[in-house]
Amino acid sequence: MSAVPDLVSNLTSGYDASSLQWKRLIDPKNTFDYHIDYWVAIIGFDMEKKHVDFLGKWEPNSYCHFHRHLAATTSIVLAGEHHLVDDNGGDEIHKIRTRGDIAVTEAGESHREYGGSEGSMLLFSMDCDGGEVFQVLNEKEEAIVSLSFDDFVTGNY
Repeated sequence: MSAVPDLVSNLTSGYDASSLQWKRLIDPKNTFDYHIDYWVAIIGFDMEKKHVDFLGKWEPNSYCHFHRHLAATTSIVLAGEHHLVDDNGGDEIHKIRTRGDIAVTEAGESHREYGGSEGSMLLFSMDCDGGEVFQVLNEKEEAIVSLSFDDFVTGNY
């Protein structure tokens, strides 16, 4: 596995994030018209309650896949500047979040996210009662991939 950049090592004082199992997601075929380069590390989950906590780390000026949340999600920015772009029915809304900002995303919300000039790292907490976590979307907001809770927590994506 590739090394995770230094932004991770300064996550919190006394916490060694390098011991986590990080999964890097990129788009080597340039399928999308935006640069995808981000990492995910599951830090805890409950199979029975379908609850998961995970870290997401974006490389500088890089996106994760355009996606729809299928479960309520709480997030907190731990490092860097994080950008969220919501089409909102044709009126684009661009939100910039910085360290310490907390947000709640309702199930069904779709958006693009990307790290600022130094990247970003967020802690996410999700209750996936329906058994699904995310859908990856095309530019028409049609689902091209759905991700189940079980696949997400076991790294099958």
